Amino acid sequence: MVNVTGHTAPRATSTGDLLHILRDRVPRTKAEIAALTGLSRSTVSARVDALLTRGLVEPAGEAASSGGRPPSRIAFAPASRLVIGIDIGATHGIVAVADLAGSILAERSSRLRIADGPEPVLEWATSEALSLLRTIDRDIADLIGVGVGLPGPVEHSTGLPVNPPIMPGWDRFDVPGFVRRRIPVSVLVDNDVNILALGEHAMSWPDSDELIFVKVATGVGAGIIMGGELQRGARGSAGDLGHLRLPQTEPPGSPDLEDIAGGPAIAAKLGGTTSSDVIDAVRAGDGQAFEAVRQAGRDVGEVLAGVVNLLNPSVIVVGGSIARAGEHLIAGVREVVYRRSIPLATQDLAIVTSRGGESAGVLGAAIMVINSALAPDAVDELLSR
Repeated sequence: MVNVTGHTAPRATSTGDLLHILRDRVPRTKAEIAALTGLSRSTVSARVDALLTRGLVEPAGEAASSGGRPPSRIAFAPASRLVIGIDIGATHGIVAVADLAGSILAERSSRLRIADGPEPVLEWATSEALSLLRTIDRDIADLIGVGVGLPGPVEHSTGLPVNPPIMPGWDRFDVPGFVRRRIPVSVLVDNDVNILALGEHAMSWPDSDELIFVKVATGVGAGIIMGGELQRGARGSAGDLGHLRLPQTEPPGSPDLEDIAGGPAIAAKLGGTTSSDVIDAVRAGDGQAFEAVRQAGRDVGEVLAGVVNLLNPSVIVVGGSIARAGEHLIAGVREVVYRRSIPLATQDLAIVTSRGGESAGVLGAAIMVINSALAPDAVDELLSR
């Protein structure tokens, strides 16, 4: 089970707030809910009945009796609805079906090329999603939404990619509209690093409210979680590490971090062209590749040192294809961050390798939808229809 609810203190001014409390999956009696929230027994009973009618909570056995008939418990019902998570990378795609607790029920992946354009890529993704639903004997009526992660800048409020550098044909393409024509439910879109941050946070660091996920692959980017919430910025571009310059470089014409530490840049130093070439060289024991990857880690660390001083995260998670090649990248990051950041900011800072694996992205896409659809205001609106 993953934690998708955050750490909000109990409040229950509405039925949606009450559901938020129950999303911790602890079975409770109505009396226990009343004591926890301060609501009257009659108000709790009416709100629980509304949630039972929609199938969002379910009976969960009986509590011990203190005399008389044992009181019934109720609990969140995560299997009542489903979400689809879609994680599209430069050369891969993963689609998964998850329940409302973030448990992945079915998953499928394939090699693909984002450069082939939005129609064939999204056609593949939606077809796989519908196929997975049939595999677990469910249908579109059970879905509350679809979450999509893309390897480029996304305006989250509209779901439109904006000038994505490795995605020809995708600029301002209506991704939510295309997906809804195949799967007529709510569709949310974000960049891949943000959904990776959500997935990694839920799977491995649910108690860390200040976390930064750094992806080093074809590009370099970061997903920022502060106060337990993903921070997208005013237009969705927060976390764009790749276009920052190293502190010691001088304009004009100085390279961005991505031009120095991205997979293709490292590969060029080794006579290759792609991140896969770097990984192959490291796994073959090439000493030059070891040093090139470690230097890339130092370069990333130069930028992250300033981020650590500014935001004071408790955890930095380093992921992406280059990070999976071994410890050389993260060793370089640690070397510089711990030396250049102020002691108070690094006193309890953990810099770790991603634990989420290939499922972190689709899980993050699913969590993005779950947290939107089950937000108290959204639940109240659903119940009012």
